[in-house]
Amino acid sequence: MKRWTLAELAKETGAQLRGNADLMITGLATLRSAGPEQLSFLANPLYRSALAVTGAGAVILREEDAADFDGNALIAANPYAVYAALTHHFDRTPRREPGIHASAVVDPDAVIDPSAVIGARAVIESGAVIGPACVIEPGAFIGARVSLGQGCHVRANAVIHHDCVLGNRVVIHSGAVIGDDGFGFAPANGRWNKIAQIGRVVIHDDADIGANTTIDRGALDDTVIHQGVIIDNLVMIAHNVEVGAHTAIAGCCGISGSTKIGSWCVLAGGVGLVGHIEVCDKVHITGMTMVTKSITKPGSYSSGTAFDTTDNWKKMAVRLKKLDETTRRLRELEGLVQQLTSKTD
Repeated sequence: MKRWTLAELAKETGAQLRGNADLMITGLATLRSAGPEQLSFLANPLYRSALAVTGAGAVILREEDAADFDGNALIAANPYAVYAALTHHFDRTPRREPGIHASAVVDPDAVIDPSAVIGARAVIESGAVIGPACVIEPGAFIGARVSLGQGCHVRANAVIHHDCVLGNRVVIHSGAVIGDDGFGFAPANGRWNKIAQIGRVVIHDDADIGANTTIDRGALDDTVIHQGVIIDNLVMIAHNVEVGAHTAIAGCCGISGSTKIGSWCVLAGGVGLVGHIEVCDKVHITGMTMVTKSITKPGSYSSGTAFDTTDNWKKMAVRLKKLDETTRRLRELEGLVQQLTSKTD
């Protein structure tokens, strides 16, 4: 079990220490579940009431919150960032030794750095390049001529198809499929005729791609995911999409083909974007929003109606159907009012 003194953790993070510097910390936990050898944190005011009853040995919190807490504390301007940094001290993900497992299938033409890890029954096809300190977990598939930079991590049963390019420190989680065919078909002679997808997927440094997410290869040009993009589970990104640096995309989003998303955007859960539009930098799109045209101004955008009781929602739906008629009648009434006002004058 990993153990750290509170003083050591304060030094690691630059947080201000208050209390017992020699307290041994063996793990992290929530305010309500933490024990006397665990460290917790308060970042969201909604959980402030739990601070009074926590059993944590120490808590990471802001200076203004520390005034009402007499226990051991690490005081920081951004407690959540400190917590995030310390999670790596207690991470229990198994560490794998470099080398190629005996059951892995590796083409002789593949180039694998000696410091890389190739797990059981992984498949590495011809011409693939696996960079230093990469980890390819069991059952993963790396297609022909795929290139992985330094420190990439491809989790179990993820798939990266031919010619795709990953930069440094890219994480592909289990079940993700990178570089499969885009949804390209041409109607002719009463049938759908498949269009060969001859582009690639290019993922830049420090991107993190969630489990069971799919990123289609480009039809002609590449599908591009820029530096530091984070993508949640079960996201669909179609061919020739471009996602700008440090954008965050939450679960169940769907992005149609040839859409361009700027940098530092946030797409909340279930957002949908039609194809061939552009979203500028620093746009926040709230959950379940459907974006049907380009967004050219930074800010927050929403669509749809908030949930309500079924009876109220049905009433609202009826009113929405009558909106055109109501608008027309309102304009007629406005016209009559103007006529009466003119006569009175």
